[in-house]
Amino acid sequence: MHLKDKVAVVLGASAAAGTGWAIAERYAAEGAKVVVAARREAQLGVLARRIGGVSQVCDLAKEQDIKALAERVLDVHGRVDIAVNAAGIPMGGTIADTPHDQTVRSIEVNYYGNLFFVKHMAAAMAQGGSIILFSSMASTHALEHVYSYACAKAATDCLVRYAALEYGKRGIKVNSILPGAIRSEMSHALWAIEDMERAWAREVPLGRIGTPADFADAAVWLGGPSFVTGLNLQVNGGNHLTRFPLFDERPSLDGVDPTA
Repeated sequence: MHLKDKVAVVLGASAAAGTGWAIAERYAAEGAKVVVAARREAQLGVLARRIGGVSQVCDLAKEQDIKALAERVLDVHGRVDIAVNAAGIPMGGTIADTPHDQTVRSIEVNYYGNLFFVKHMAAAMAQGGSIILFSSMASTHALEHVYSYACAKAATDCLVRYAALEYGKRGIKVNSILPGAIRSEMSHALWAIEDMERAWAREVPLGRIGTPADFADAAVWLGGPSFVTGLNLQVNGGNHLTRFPLFDERPSLDGVDPTA
């Protein structure tokens, strides 16, 4: 049990069969005491009971919610050893057509949320700890119609490096995971389109798109005794060595949100 008796926080864990959910389950299986959080309360209790953990409602875009989450973990367990933020909003749109308020919302959640998370989780850690953020391969490889999401994630990649320098003196590691395409509950409608998954998988050297379990594996390694910090880790089966499929190489979406 690689994480025995570690206290872990996993934000973005309300979707069954989602990445945050998978990480929380895996952490518990590895011996960690887990606090799960998300904006939606309904499924959090289910997950907390399933893993013998604690749940807390938390909006990533609100700094006071992140601070309250850190305080709750300290109240319950007295410390934070590992903190994972798997929450985010994969917003679509182009530079030309995206309304300003949507761009602001994307940055609030996908960049400022990560900033708040690092700030308050690091403050709750003693000497040592691991903070793991979720970025995206879209931050390093251009993908049509997700510019605001990708730009916010690119800022998160930069944040990881600065945070690793700032908190390294306290033994706190700060890293991020960059997924490519993910087969999860959130994207079920997209992959249900005939040949859609095949179009994405043919750009992946390992021959398939990612699953929540793949990212749980990476989160266990980063959360354990790895001698790694300031890393933006590509976890996408080698997709970063190639590219995303171009828009006209994919099947028609027929009304499906391309960022799902």
